[in-house]
Formats: sequence, C-alpha cells, structure tokens
Amino acid sequence: MFNRTKAHGKATSLLATALFVTTASLLVQPAAFAQASTPAKAERWLHVRVVNPDSKGETVRVNVPLELAESILPTINKERLHNGKVTIDQGHLNDVDLHALMNAIRNAKDGEYVTVQGSDQDIRVAKQGGRLLVHVKDKSRGESTKRSEVEVKIPMHVIDALLSAGKNELDVVAALHALAAQGDTELVSVKSDESTVRVWLDSKNVGD
Repeated sequence: MFNRTKAHGKATSLLATALFVTTASLLVQPAAFAQASTPAKAERWLHVRVVNPDSKGETVRVNVPLELAESILPTINKERLHNGKVTIDQGHLNDVDLHALMNAIRNAKDGEYVTVQGSDQDIRVAKQGGRLLVHVKDKSRGESTKRSEVEVKIPMHVIDALLSAGKNELDVVAALHALAAQGDTELVSVKSDESTVRVWLDSKNVGD
C-alpha cells in the first residue's frame, strides 16, 4: 500500500536537495560600456507551496533566493548536515554505488528505465531532455479522489554536482550552484486528497 507519509518524506528530502542544492548565478564584470548595454542576470528563486484543504484551507508558501540558501547552508551543522554537505547512511543504500549508477544513466540515451505497474501503485523512472524523471501514482485506494501522485524532475547536471563531494557525501551547495544556472522549471509535485505540494524554480520573488 502506498505510504503517503513516506512519499511526502521523499518529496521533502528531494525538496531539501533542490532547496539546499542550488544558487549563485555567474557574476560577470564587463567593461563599463558593455555593462551599460548588457542586462543584469535575473536572480533565481526557489519556491515551495503546500496546500492543505483539510486544514481549513491552509496554504504555506516559501520563497527563497538561491543566493541566500547558499550563504546559510554552510553555517548549519546538524546531525548528517555539515558545511553544506550531507553524509549518506550507507546502511540504507543496500550496497548500491550511486556514482556508478548515475554515471551509467548520464551516458545512456533518453528513455524509460523502470516501469512498474502494480495493483497498489505505478512507478516510472526515465531520462528525458537532460532530466531524471520519477513518477509514482498510488492506486491502492478505491476512489480516484483519494489517490496520490508524486512527480520529481531533477536536471542531470544538478545530480552530478550533488554527487561531486565523494562516495559518502552529497554536496548540497554545489547542487545549488548548478541549479542556479537552470531555467524556469518544476522540480517536485505531490498531489493527494490531504495536501498538494509544489516545488519550482524561476526568477520571481513571489510564488503563485
């Protein structure tokens, strides 16, 4: 059976990855005349919106400049998070070499790598347009309005930056740098009868 709490946990984890995995646009110092004619690079913002229809219509919106996230992240040292990096618990990886796995996916052609259609849920893992796509659809509940869907779209170069720290660490700050160069895009979407979560990136300082 689809575990909504676990699905939200995964989405939140990827959100933290996306959130604390992006920032700092390229700073260019052109000549004075060139600077006058070249528009400034737009600041990148990471947005999170959580809508809880069952909680009296409560909506939570978070809008974070990537540059701010990059500055704050290295100051946090809590459990597995330290100096902008996250230590991986090898016991939860079941001897899977993430670097080898992602290297194989990076060099592979676009296509669907995993498709699981079961009585409880459908799972799809694919690569398309330089992004890794993960889609999980819950079918365990009878009513269509009770079903949940989780969709994650992460650019491959962001994943590469995330894995650049070494075998047992994730470099979140490096991922933020990589994400800062990304155009407007949706990263995470979670839809269920109890809540809707959306995480996306653009140049606006306000969310939808």
